Amino acid sequence: MIKRTMLLGTMLIFVIVTCLSLFATVAVAGKITLNYANFPPAPTFPCVQMERWKIELEKRTNGQVEVKTFPGGTLLGAKEMMDGVIAGQADIGNICMAYQPGRFIVTNATSLPLGIPDARSGSVALLKLYEKYQPEAFKDVVVLTMFTNAPGNIMSQQPVRKMEDLKGMDLRASGDSATILKAWGANPVGMPMPATVEALQKGTVKGLFSSLEVMKDFKFAENCKYITMVDAGIYPFAVIMNKASWAKLPADVQQVMMDLKEEQAVWTGEYMDQQIKDAVAWSKEEQGVEVITLSAGEKAQWDEKIIFMVDDWIENAKAKGSRPRRSSTTSRRSFNKGHALTECYRKS
Repeated sequence: MIKRTMLLGTMLIFVIVTCLSLFATVAVAGKITLNYANFPPAPTFPCVQMERWKIELEKRTNGQVEVKTFPGGTLLGAKEMMDGVIAGQADIGNICMAYQPGRFIVTNATSLPLGIPDARSGSVALLKLYEKYQPEAFKDVVVLTMFTNAPGNIMSQQPVRKMEDLKGMDLRASGDSATILKAWGANPVGMPMPATVEALQKGTVKGLFSSLEVMKDFKFAENCKYITMVDAGIYPFAVIMNKASWAKLPADVQQVMMDLKEEQAVWTGEYMDQQIKDAVAWSKEEQGVEVITLSAGEKAQWDEKIIFMVDDWIENAKAKGSRPRRSSTTSRRSFNKGHALTECYRKS
């Protein structure tokens, strides 16, 4: 009787172990690994949002999905990101649309001087703009989220207190930010943000025009001791996924990614806005940076110089085969009050 009981117990243990082994094999076989490419250095906000998204996705899929992240252009560079993801060189990538202004006309509208006050507002507006119009530029990828940085300001090695101080000054900028600087009389120099560190050190540029978190993230405060607050223009970003990689995902994993889309946009915007506050405080306290605020009269002159950009964008959209909607007051009102981007654009 005892021998029989021991035999049954041994068989039961064998069955349990076998089942557990089979389950483990299935779990391992079902593991999904995705490569996520990004172009700025790891400490910067586009990469911080990448790491947050990775953690959330892995947690919400109970470890079924593993995301390997590649910051700093180690897998794909800034200008190769879109085509690289389309070609399958990375499953997922983060693009800055301002680096290719002719390619992302609709979504690059967020970089116009529309009075968008902060990164959270810009991120939500950008994502809603994309979802409403589904621009052709994204037809070969799956969009996982979108976000923006905060409004741009001037960081320089010499003080800029009036528009005349900008005349001929070489400042790093890209996309619509370059157009803004040119309208103000500066000389915009196009280059990816990581290359600007060396350019400042060599004197190739005398400053830059961007959101202010870079004063700390890239340590620009060590070379740029002046900030001039102009609050004009933002940079739109998108996280995109290769369509074939997306199609291989189980439906429940796809749903988790879609559930994260708007949440990630809001989170990134709020994170960015806090980073701006922290970076400005650090720059002033630790690096002795002076923050220059323009008078109301001076600021009005700067604003007047760049109102034309909205009209130009509308004409460009027309030329590309879209039909913008415009009232007689659209451009100026949008600039002054930050009205919804859809006031000046309607896709046919």
